[in-house]
Amino acid sequence: MMNATAGYVGITTIHNDSYIPGNGSMGILIIPKPMNTAINFFIVTILFITMISLGCTMEVSKIRAHLLKPKGVAIALLAQFCIMPLTAFSLTKILQLDPIKAVTVLICGCSPGGSLSNILSFLLKGDMNLSIVMTTCSSITALVVMPLLLYILSQGFTGLINAVPYVGIISALLFTLVPCAIGIFINHYKPNYSSTITKVGLGLLIISVITVSVLSGLAVKDVIWMILMPDVLAVAALMPLIGFMLGYVVSIICRLSPQCSRTISMETGCQNVQLLTAILKVAFSPQAIGPLFLFPMLYSTFQLAEALLLVLFFRCYQTVMAPHGDPSR
Repeated sequence: MMNATAGYVGITTIHNDSYIPGNGSMGILIIPKPMNTAINFFIVTILFITMISLGCTMEVSKIRAHLLKPKGVAIALLAQFCIMPLTAFSLTKILQLDPIKAVTVLICGCSPGGSLSNILSFLLKGDMNLSIVMTTCSSITALVVMPLLLYILSQGFTGLINAVPYVGIISALLFTLVPCAIGIFINHYKPNYSSTITKVGLGLLIISVITVSVLSGLAVKDVIWMILMPDVLAVAALMPLIGFMLGYVVSIICRLSPQCSRTISMETGCQNVQLLTAILKVAFSPQAIGPLFLFPMLYSTFQLAEALLLVLFFRCYQTVMAPHGDPSR
């Protein structure tokens, strides 16, 4: 078996019988079948718990209110599915990423928003109703838009059109809608159970995340350095920052309120890392994706760090400006 520095040169097969040519920078990753199955199980569990918890925060009346006045949601969707895919495409071209890295980054850029944005919007005193509705709407919209965007953007890379696991992506997106719908149903008909389910879900989520982290660390310990290469780190650091900045700029240009603008900023830069991890780990074979199925975790680290810096700057600005006007703006 060739060493990790030599990499895997040639044609790498993916679960959907498509190919990624020239996968020269990723080493062959062999994960024992029981460990691979366990990792997949806990990743899917994390995704399920996250989406059902998100559903439990949704209120049908608030969804209806935003759909009747869809300006904020429409702008947020435009920002989510234009800014991030184009950012991902541009970075892969500028940094000249190899095909498997390009596929990973494009899938990340075309994914819907994540639930972390709801917490960050709260810290930034944004529009929480818009944030929650936007996360749900982007998850539904992604069912059609995400595969379409991936098909269009993959045209710009040799051999990537057939390398994107469309069936796996659509299956994962459909899977997210079921627990989200269950959560909405519970919150609408049995609202007293919502907080309990969310608390239990949080405990199970923490256990699942720790388990996945330990198992993944053991599985990729010999090739973990491959996702810590400069080009991968640069993409993980720049993508969320660009998303935050351009999401805010677009909102201001469209004359949305400061609260809505801060919300859309967070919604744009925050991707659904649980969904991303599930797609990369389950839809690709370990030999094809290598350690890059951990890219969403790396992205999430930069995403959270940069967002918290923005929260800190906002709080400082708020403290300075409070004596001169409305501190909530």
